[in-house]
Amino acid sequence: MSKKDHVSETPATQFLKANKVAFTEHLFEYLEHGGALHSAEVLGLDPFSVVKTLIMEDDKARPLVVLMHGNRKVSTKNLARQIGAKSVEPCKPEVAHRHSGYLVGGTSPFGTRKVMPVFIEESILGLPKIAINGGRRGYLVGLAPQVCVELLGAKLVNCALIDQN
Repeated sequence: MSKKDHVSETPATQFLKANKVAFTEHLFEYLEHGGALHSAEVLGLDPFSVVKTLIMEDDKARPLVVLMHGNRKVSTKNLARQIGAKSVEPCKPEVAHRHSGYLVGGTSPFGTRKVMPVFIEESILGLPKIAINGGRRGYLVGLAPQVCVELLGAKLVNCALIDQN
């Protein structure tokens, strides 16, 4: 059995299975710094429905998870205001790894090492299905976006910036 045919379980897929969540698996060749736009392109998905998992910290160095459309950026100023923090910024890769247990590029909001508050861009919930990282580089899972609210307690935010590129 080749690596392409099967992905061994990750903490994310273990979490989803334990919670009886139906999901599809989508493997692709990982590209360093390719991000959600690369995975959307190679999998033939709309980048708006590919959801990035971002590990950030507030001004008191408390970690949090932000779920954002693959073709949008986070307005950290708007996010901070909505969650009652002075500021929010992305974690350095090694700090994000320490909080989540995942390598950058393979970060899933499911099965993280630490329980962290999760914030989801409100418009994601309007999608019928999302593709989100399954816990390793080059591996997305497809599922209903409501799972993020139901299982992670994700709170709705409006902090998307449209990428002008």
